[in-house]
Amino acid sequence: MATRILMVCLGNICRSPLAEGIFASKLAGEDYVVDSAGTAGYHVGNPPDPRSIEVAAQYGIDISRQRCRRFSVSDFDNFDYIFAMDLENQANILSLARNERDRAKVSLLLEAGGKGRREVPDPYYGGADGFEQVYRMIDTACDYILAEYIGKPDGKKS
Repeated sequence: MATRILMVCLGNICRSPLAEGIFASKLAGEDYVVDSAGTAGYHVGNPPDPRSIEVAAQYGIDISRQRCRRFSVSDFDNFDYIFAMDLENQANILSLARNERDRAKVSLLLEAGGKGRREVPDPYYGGADGFEQVYRMIDTACDYILAEYIGKPDGKKS
């Protein structure tokens, strides 16, 4: 059975598509499923922000075929790990949790990723350098999560 990982930000056009692409690029395809979603439905059906597509492409990752979707309660049933990009989106996800099992699946990406910083900043209103910074933060966090959680047979931190 595949391990299923969901990355979540607000609109699902900047941070979470990058996180989906970065994490998926680090995993063996058949053993893992990585997806992304947004807590708001502003961009449902649209591709990621062109700046996210561009920075991912600079690292050999194609996220251009992704399409934005909204987080739903059924995601608690469909995913083993749910990583929020910031505190507001984590709170939005947790507000939909039906029980403690749902809540236990939700973490902040950078906290789980062993970084001192808690939130991945939203680069939407900035320039290309913000997307580069976000890419690097997410990439480092994904390496840590893979080594410390997802890559472990029991899925628990060593």
